[in-house]
Amino acid sequence: MPEILEVETARVLLERRALGRPVARVHAPDAWYLKRGLTARALAAALRRREFTAARRRGKLLLLDVEGGAVLGLHLGMSGRVLVDGEAAGDPLVYASNRPETAWHRFGVSFADGGTLFLRDPRRLGAVELDPDEDRLGPDAFALTLPELRARLARSHAPVKAVLMDQSRIAGLGNLLCDEVLWRAGVDPARPAGSLDADESRRVHRAIRDSLRVLGRRGGSHTGDLTAERGPGMACPRDGAPLVRRTVGGRTTYSCPLHQT
Repeated sequence: MPEILEVETARVLLERRALGRPVARVHAPDAWYLKRGLTARALAAALRRREFTAARRRGKLLLLDVEGGAVLGLHLGMSGRVLVDGEAAGDPLVYASNRPETAWHRFGVSFADGGTLFLRDPRRLGAVELDPDEDRLGPDAFALTLPELRARLARSHAPVKAVLMDQSRIAGLGNLLCDEVLWRAGVDPARPAGSLDADESRRVHRAIRDSLRVLGRRGGSHTGDLTAERGPGMACPRDGAPLVRRTVGGRTTYSCPLHQT
């Protein structure tokens, strides 16, 4: 499922292939997919005969700046992929089908030059917005500073994993990345966030940076050292202890009972 690393690959594709091309037609067949009161008519009025001028990202939210000042927000959900002229990026398709079903094209545009941009989402958990409130999201995980992390952990009784996954606090980290980060940092995912001391917070911050860098080079959020061992009867790749499977922050969570304390 797409987390910040997969959404960044989608942003790069949009930046490389979708900018500077006038929109001729808007494809918005699914009214439910359009959020915050947006209608297909309003979307067409905002995009037709205009170009996308920049492709940005905040956490897992894709942002396309539109000529004239509007901003198009695209959410990939849990199975979304962006396709530009047939080239795809987004969900690594570990848990979703890659069948070329046009019924899964929840949103798209046709460019005046004959090309296309589509958001394909088999599980229909993504969304399209116009002028999304970017400030409802916390700082992007790639740019997160140690003081910002400490401020978000401090005085919280929620599990540290739940805080890291809260997009209003830190934008971009999902289930797989959070498990990898806390495994690398040696922190129990169920620990109250406010109980982490300065050294533990520093380790979590370093693990966020390392995980994004290393897994980005490997090809995505699903390539973590711990991720390969997520499953019944699997063991910690660091010390060999049987992994513990729990629900933390509403998500299936794997951790090591020996070195994650």
